[in-house]
Amino acid sequence: MDDSGPTPKAKADRREVGRPDLLASLKSRDCFLVVDEHGDIAGGVEGFYEDDTRLLSRFRLLAGGKPPSKLGAAVWRNNVVYTFHGANRPLPAMGERATPPGVMHVERRRFLWRRRLYERVSVTNHSLDHELLPLTIEFAADFRDMFEIRGLGRKRRGEHAGPTHDGRRITFGYRGLDKIERQCVIAFSEPPARFEPEQAVFMFSLQPRATFALYIEVGADVDETPSRERFREAAAAAILEARRQRRLGAHVRARGARFNAWLDQSRADLALLTTELETGPYPYAGIPWFSTPFGRDGLITAWQMLWVEPRLARGVLRYLAKWQATETSAFRDAQPGKIMHETRRGEMSNLGEVPFGLYYGSVDSTPLFVALAGAYAARTSDLDLIKDLWPALKAATTWLETDGDSNGDGLIDYARRDKRGLVNQGWKDSEDAIFHADGRFPEAPIALIEVQGYAYAAFLAMADLGQRLDDDGAGRWRERAEAIRKAVEARFWMEEAGFYGLAIDGQGALCRPMTSNVGHLLFSGLPAADRARRVRDRLISGEFRTGWGLRTLASGAVRFNPMSYHNGSVWPHDTALCAAGLARYGHYADAAQVMEELFGAATRFSFRLPELFCGFPGTPGEPPIAYPVACMPQAWAAGSVFMLLQACLGLEIDGWADKVRIGHRWLPQGVDRLRISALELGGRTVSLTLSRETSDRAPITVACSDPDAVELV
Repeated sequence: MDDSGPTPKAKADRREVGRPDLLASLKSRDCFLVVDEHGDIAGGVEGFYEDDTRLLSRFRLLAGGKPPSKLGAAVWRNNVVYTFHGANRPLPAMGERATPPGVMHVERRRFLWRRRLYERVSVTNHSLDHELLPLTIEFAADFRDMFEIRGLGRKRRGEHAGPTHDGRRITFGYRGLDKIERQCVIAFSEPPARFEPEQAVFMFSLQPRATFALYIEVGADVDETPSRERFREAAAAAILEARRQRRLGAHVRARGARFNAWLDQSRADLALLTTELETGPYPYAGIPWFSTPFGRDGLITAWQMLWVEPRLARGVLRYLAKWQATETSAFRDAQPGKIMHETRRGEMSNLGEVPFGLYYGSVDSTPLFVALAGAYAARTSDLDLIKDLWPALKAATTWLETDGDSNGDGLIDYARRDKRGLVNQGWKDSEDAIFHADGRFPEAPIALIEVQGYAYAAFLAMADLGQRLDDDGAGRWRERAEAIRKAVEARFWMEEAGFYGLAIDGQGALCRPMTSNVGHLLFSGLPAADRARRVRDRLISGEFRTGWGLRTLASGAVRFNPMSYHNGSVWPHDTALCAAGLARYGHYADAAQVMEELFGAATRFSFRLPELFCGFPGTPGEPPIAYPVACMPQAWAAGSVFMLLQACLGLEIDGWADKVRIGHRWLPQGVDRLRISALELGGRTVSLTLSRETSDRAPITVACSDPDAVELV
């Protein structure tokens, strides 16, 4: 995932502010919530956020002055509702008798809907006696920018307004240095017995078997009084919206409970992260660090889901075209035609303290934008959208032909133009990710191997689309694709290793570490078949394979570290792209093996693959090792299962011919039937069923609701 922290200090601090792999999160539109194992906001990255600003920085529940003991907690499978179950600890004596522990059940149920946090705290008395329970809600609102929380210091901040409260609500205010007034309101269904600037204290009197419920709403503006009715109505609306999101596009179901659980969790995570914008749906990158549109992440996620739900690619392409750069800015790394890297709306971005308000410092978003447009057109035959996007596509292609090749050597490269931006601008954008075989860092400009593949695909896409639209640039774009292909084969290939190098630096020297980036080159279809076969031999060797997926860096490299962010860890989306590349060259069995291994990892992560995990080799009986601050959920991690499935089936949807082609009849172990229904094809929908009757090695049969629509190749 993209790391927008522009300094080593920011990255170091990022490892100290929380353990997202142990936290629970919810999201609705541009709001998200991160809580600890008790459902509390108690420090670190936890909080209730909107527009890259933390509104709630503290929100703790105390029963009798102590946190309830935890019985269990979970986010519902639909990713909408979080529930915590706890029990009271020993309560202070009220008169002659003290309440023993474990007689009162405390349940917290919450969700987000339309810029608000809704919570119900219910307490049930399971003792045989009448009990008094002091219940305290501690709260604070710090209005800190996401980049502060990630470790960037600030010399100045705006002004906090002292909290004000009436009988049922307390209001916190903050006027930022960007002159924007921000507000956080906490409202209760019942008036507290005591209201203080940092807490509200309630006293519940409960008869045996009695239950009492307190309703809470938190948001930038809460004028209404929380109630049971409001809670139920908002919950129903949130659940229906999530259900609608999950049902868009084709439905993929397996007759195999574990594989189905992976499909279901991945689809639910994508529904959670996808935000409906004016331009259409956009998958935000991940929680907590990246709950915002990212160019590269959105493009790759949309590509993963293209065969299932092309509407996602349509929304991503339209949004990125809208925000395409039209001017030059060193601070934002913008040049006319470039596609954005990320956008932020917090105070620090608004003020220019960081460049990420609308930042263009990625070298691969632009070719991926063009290549995805071509793939979308081939999937859907939707030339109307392509015509609307054509000026943006031509501007992006012009950037590839001009500024994208800064030194005129025929390769697409990058060089940071402002010290506050990202040093490395490919998908491996941490500061130590690009290096020479001896560990030295290369001089800019840097031409990455996978970016040349994306550019190759982009020029071919433009040539095909240009021919369909009678644009006279089609021939030139095809020639440019061929020129890039020849340059890569001549300058990146390492004959002695049977592999391609990672990058070419500003001095023309090849960075020779063997990396998973080369799998992306296979995905683009650039290498010659004989070289692709030799790349395959290395990719599926123990240098890359862990038993849980493919490492980002071969284990023998000088900077290899299985616990690093980019130099030896396993990223599910990266593994999926490599598998898709293997399948493109007919190595279906290898792609299937990689998928089986990542499926095994998914089962150990409760079917929600994280952004990344450590690249230690798999050991029988032990799970994969989590990376401490990986985002979960993460869009392109969730989309990986769909790209892997497409690769292993050799499934291609030809929108121009209205055909579904299947090149490899395969099902995962333990799955004897796979049904793909409501698959959009030429203005209609078709359904496919792949099945086998006996063992995992039995032949696979394919049935289609429209036999003329499917081809087995």
